[in-house]
Amino acid sequence: MTFDRGTHPAAVRPIVVVGFVLASLTSLTDIHPDDSVIIVEEPDVIRKRHVHAKVAGATVVRELIEWEFHLAGKADEFYHTHRDLDPAAIVPLTEYATPFAARLAERYNLPGAGYAAAQILRDKALLRQVSRAAGIANPDMARVESAADVHAFMRAGTGSIVLKPANRQASVGAMVIHDPAEIDQAWADCIVQDEGVFVPDRPMELRMLAERFVSGSQHSVEMLVQGGAALFTNVTGTQLFPGPIPTELTHCIPADIPPELAELLGEQTRKVVDAVGFHDGIVHCEWIVSDGVPYLVECAGRFAGDGVIEMIERAYPVELVRAYYSVLKGERLSMKLPKHAKRASAMRFLMIEPGIVEDVRGVEDAAKAEGVFMCDVGIKPGDRFDGLRSSWDRVGDVMVNGDTPAEALRLAEAAIGLIQVDLRPLAADQEVSASP
Repeated sequence: MTFDRGTHPAAVRPIVVVGFVLASLTSLTDIHPDDSVIIVEEPDVIRKRHVHAKVAGATVVRELIEWEFHLAGKADEFYHTHRDLDPAAIVPLTEYATPFAARLAERYNLPGAGYAAAQILRDKALLRQVSRAAGIANPDMARVESAADVHAFMRAGTGSIVLKPANRQASVGAMVIHDPAEIDQAWADCIVQDEGVFVPDRPMELRMLAERFVSGSQHSVEMLVQGGAALFTNVTGTQLFPGPIPTELTHCIPADIPPELAELLGEQTRKVVDAVGFHDGIVHCEWIVSDGVPYLVECAGRFAGDGVIEMIERAYPVELVRAYYSVLKGERLSMKLPKHAKRASAMRFLMIEPGIVEDVRGVEDAAKAEGVFMCDVGIKPGDRFDGLRSSWDRVGDVMVNGDTPAEALRLAEAAIGLIQVDLRPLAADQEVSASP
């Protein structure tokens, strides 16, 4: 089933966007002409997220194609079904879209990550295998199929470990384990990997990893790549929520670190790009720096989430999204991409305890606070919050601009502190529900 506006100017070659991201409609409209974008998304996701209704008013969208692109062979099937499409670019916007988009770009002879590179980046175990061979530091890792395998891995070394899927996103199914007594429950919790409206209803293959925990500072590198060479590099500083779920609490752009460390992180990311054979697009590589050594966490061949790209565009400033589309069109960039940020941007997520929401206050005050350019809170009275299990469970955030990274983080903390959430503990709610 498709949503099609009708006839289109023959001269306008469409941009095929794989994966629906609501926030992208603004940038797509700003950059591309009307009726020039085709969105490809899984039928279940379109239904659950009401995508037809959300794109109906977007003049830039030419067509919405329902396609089971997570499945093997679907890019080649799409190519043969739409062989005369003549797209100008194939653009992955979501994690699970990257292999399909890379293969489809190959079939249409367009720039892209390269199918082999996209497959490696989508499998955290393969990425460790390949990047380690290229001389990039990685924590020790083993594929595990049961809690018993996790026990064996933990016994074979010392210290804490991380249990996580090899093929998921957004910290889904990931947990830090400090004590062997935690393993059985952690395994039971981590193999429940429900991403709700963001994935198809059919099950995904369960592929789990156990890794040695690396303690250190958290960073990510966002790198625009053309022909395997870096055109633009940003280093983001990140802090995680306290607790066993490795989910981001703050982002700061640029990272408030010495120039030498920023250069080292960029150099290591270039090594990852070379190791996997990534050709054209953008990568988002996550690192933990321990005793001066960057250890690779993971690397994705698509835009960073959490508003990182918008913050990059504001902090430098730079039209990174426009440059990304130009790269995937095979165009020579006419714009000059900056090497250093002129200002800073930061994001701080809202942190609350589990419970039933009784009241939410201060959102308007936070939105008007110094430096704030975005404030979003997704909870309301009556909602139930069961605790943080993945990035999808975060309930609100603010984004700010500042003159320096330290100021941006301070302003973000001040703004988020204005938001107050009253909660009724879950235990009390359960007792009330159980009463006659």
